[in-house]
Amino acid sequence: MDGIRPVVGVTGMNATDNPAPGVGVARSLRTAPQFKGRIIGLGYDPLDPGFYAEGLLDGGAILPFPSAGREAVFHKLRHLKSEFGLEVLLPTLDSELRVVAALQPELTELGMAVLVPELECIEAASKARLPALAERAQLRVPESEAITTPSAMGRLFDRLGAPLVVKGVYYGASIAHNELEAVAAFHGHVAAWGLPAIVQKHIQGEEYNVAALGDGTGRTVGAVPMRKMALTDKGKAWAGVTIRDEQLLDTTRRVIEELEWRGGIEVELMRETKTGELYVMEINPRFPAWVHLATSAGQNFPFAAVRLAMGLAVPTLGDYRVGTRFVRITLDQTGDLATFGALSQQGQVDFAGSPA
Repeated sequence: MDGIRPVVGVTGMNATDNPAPGVGVARSLRTAPQFKGRIIGLGYDPLDPGFYAEGLLDGGAILPFPSAGREAVFHKLRHLKSEFGLEVLLPTLDSELRVVAALQPELTELGMAVLVPELECIEAASKARLPALAERAQLRVPESEAITTPSAMGRLFDRLGAPLVVKGVYYGASIAHNELEAVAAFHGHVAAWGLPAIVQKHIQGEEYNVAALGDGTGRTVGAVPMRKMALTDKGKAWAGVTIRDEQLLDTTRRVIEELEWRGGIEVELMRETKTGELYVMEINPRFPAWVHLATSAGQNFPFAAVRLAMGLAVPTLGDYRVGTRFVRITLDQTGDLATFGALSQQGQVDFAGSPA
């Protein structure tokens, strides 16, 4: 087959010890034999490491933060459509999704295909509304409560016991062993991501993650579960391995079916040590940073997502290889200042020639 040749914008070029998914998404596209298009990395800082990964991108650009509002984001994307010919946009950050989903009609009119869930699906999968989703889909989740004031902490310790897990509305989780720690965690997460904060009963057990792709009709295009082997001090997976676990896969399929999910998704789960019961801890409404592990195991979700966005047929993906593992490493990317200068001064760079 000749392949497809779209110009794809991939957000999330940060790749520190808490990496964004963009580099993994771009790597997956680059390794797809049928992908013959261009990849434009979209980030928020000229020093985002993904911009400097040799051979990964065909160009790059700086986006306004989503907090700048729909108009600012749309104006920039319209400019990038003119400069690079963007045909498909794959947003990879939680904080972007609501703005991009709201802009989807305007972007479609502009000739830019977007693969994102419906706004109501994003809200239904949020940490604050996870218990309601679990009840509908018959899933088990830890007891939790969304709060807007730290004064609720004493009551929650009495009801849920110690320790508690305090989570930000988009990112971050802190284990609090007492009320003082919980209040400090509340203020930290709210300062970073706004209200509410979510307080959750702590579950002790083994962590698992499932990366998957839904087509918007309730069908799971593919799903790959992973067991974490090493964690950073932020609790992020630094190493992991694909596993076979039908309970993890069935749970993920039920989430996608219930939400009629369109796009990438990550389901975080915990199997309790004492009881063996499986809990859905949270749902991330985009591909995980480790998505290239699924690609290496045989299911290339980003390439399938581009095809879905373009309105092309995508069959249910085949089996994946159990025992495929990843380990993150740190590398120094060396070179001159040309890329940094172009991103800092012009806000974009075209690696095929001079700044676009």
